[in-house]
Amino acid sequence: MNDQAMKQFLLHLDETLKLGRKFIIQDLDENHLFISADILDTLQAKIDDLMDQISFPLAEKRGIKHSFFFSQKS
Repeated sequence: MNDQAMKQFLLHLDETLKLGRKFIIQDLDENHLFISADILDTLQAKIDDLMDQISFPLAEKRGIKHSFFFSQKS
């Protein structure tokens, strides 16, 4: 997920009160938000849930006994 996609996700959570209240203090630029520090743990859990929903273990998908992780080299 890129910075703009994450920002849109955070704006959605804020606007729909998915975390129980608004947490964005200021929209800084096209990629950055200033958010309330006391919501960070809750927000991280929500992001982790999202990442779990949009990813899948390779082993489960292909019936393989080992998981493989790929990383980009700079």
